[in-house]
Amino acid sequence: MNNIFKLGLFITALSFSDHVLANFDLSGKGVVTYPTGITKDFDFGFGWQASDKKFRIGKKAYSMSQLPESYSIALTLSKDDSRVWIQEFNAGYIEAFQWQIGKNKLELAKKEFKTPVKGNYVLTLNNVDYFLSRNNVSIDVHFDDSGVKHVRLEGVTRSMGTKK
Repeated sequence: MNNIFKLGLFITALSFSDHVLANFDLSGKGVVTYPTGITKDFDFGFGWQASDKKFRIGKKAYSMSQLPESYSIALTLSKDDSRVWIQEFNAGYIEAFQWQIGKNKLELAKKEFKTPVKGNYVLTLNNVDYFLSRNNVSIDVHFDDSGVKHVRLEGVTRSMGTKK
């Protein structure tokens, strides 16, 4: 009876430790479009290995004491409002992108509007359109043990963004 109790305790401990040591690996597939119209695929994802305490950002892994709460990606609009730069996605300026991270889809597109908007850009997160309200936008990716908890945007507005 004592051995059966120990075996049950051991199995319970193993199943509990699997939940405590949560891991995820999200590839983050995307496509950038250059001002010339040429497109290029990219991968920018995140991963967490709880047992090794390693957090992957893109292709690099970093030792961390715990899963970070979030990671911010900066989207910078050029001075002439014609292009954007996102260090994590491309080494130079781009005109548009599409990016899927977990269940979240983000897309930046240039469009013509009846009312002028900053850079003529619309930034779409999970089928909701946003407009740039400043030259620096923050794409904040928040994490939990199962991966991306949610994505939030700062420096955008849901109105046409015509206020300067």
